[in-house]
Amino acid sequence: MSQVEESIEVDVPVSAAYNQWTQFEDFPQFMDGVERIEQRGDTLTHWVTKIGGVMREFDAEITEQIPDERVAWTSVGGEAKQAGVVTFHYIDEATTKVMLQLDYEPEGLAETVGDKLGFVKRQATGDLKRFKEFIESRGGNETGAWRGAV
Repeated sequence: MSQVEESIEVDVPVSAAYNQWTQFEDFPQFMDGVERIEQRGDTLTHWVTKIGGVMREFDAEITEQIPDERVAWTSVGGEAKQAGVVTFHYIDEATTKVMLQLDYEPEGLAETVGDKLGFVKRQATGDLKRFKEFIESRGGNETGAWRGAV
């Protein structure tokens, strides 16, 4: 099992960063390699990814969700094996630190080599930068919100 930990400061309040992160179907707008996400229930999402020419589909279940604090998930079924958590930390009224922790299991030679070369870490860093650009370019106006707790 491999692990990635990355963080970024975004110039929006905690609630705006958190609310945007709960809009899983918008992830393809800032996550490289994510083709589509379907919200299938309050705690279940279906992901279609294409990374390095390899198409994958899997379901992810939200295992913990606390408004303005954290969203945790784990994959269920499918080919991808991963679990992670994103936490939201108050810096000041207009700044939030978004922290990502991701545990994943590379499959096959290509993914194992990519993992050793830091591909997933670079992708996570890029995804967080694109999230920052996405939410800040909207003036901190998120595309929606899900404020339920899991």
